[in-house]
Amino acid sequence: MNEKIISTDKLARLVRKNIRMARHWKGNNFGVLEIEGLRELTLKFGFSLSLGDLTYLGGGWYVTHAGLVRLASRKRCVGIEVQQVLKSCDQSTGRWVFKATVYKSSRSRGFVGYGDADPSNVSTLVHGAEMRVAETRAVNRALRKAYGIGLCSVEELGSLSNRPAADHAPSKNHSSNGSSNGQPRLRDQLCLLIRQHNLDPTLVKAYAADFCGTPSLKEANRDLVQSFVSHIAACAKENRDMLICRLNSYAQPVEVKA
Repeated sequence: MNEKIISTDKLARLVRKNIRMARHWKGNNFGVLEIEGLRELTLKFGFSLSLGDLTYLGGGWYVTHAGLVRLASRKRCVGIEVQQVLKSCDQSTGRWVFKATVYKSSRSRGFVGYGDADPSNVSTLVHGAEMRVAETRAVNRALRKAYGIGLCSVEELGSLSNRPAADHAPSKNHSSNGSSNGQPRLRDQLCLLIRQHNLDPTLVKAYAADFCGTPSLKEANRDLVQSFVSHIAACAKENRDMLICRLNSYAQPVEVKA
């Protein structure tokens, strides 16, 4: 086997860390079932909350695109092939369908997954980016099939995108990421966290886009942004140094002039 094996001790530490972080997530009152579910996902797949491999929405755990890609890397996946399913695509209506094939090893026959996206099953915030959403969904489904993950990925959720327009529309006194219950807007919450923990705003935005699986933070829907805000707050409280290291991985290399 050429797969990277996580040691038993390291896995046990990761389980404890994930559970501590989950219990610190603001707004989530996890019960025994949720914690046990997190424990099983950690033990089986080595998912990490601090790295954004999992998120919790609507009463359940979901794996992220970043988490699936990291899992494939740990398992030494040899390649992912993505193709457009031309006969099912319609550029005029913004409908795109992709086929992704994951090859776990050089001898693998491939695990196939399909992903589709159109304006009716994606958030209004990512209208115009349906092609990228469809590609991500295809890759996610192929990876989940390859590694036996029954857990849905957050990027595949259509329900988050199909809520009534009132859920996404700004009110007269609040922006789209605002709140009508007197709580600070999500943008304000994130800015406050950045100031409190002296974080680089550009790197935070890059991390947020990766966490939400969208081209940029502004294209993520409110549920994903709320999940990211909770996640970054827990990370900063749990281990700021680790968070800084994570953010630094999104820094662009600086060109050295001769």
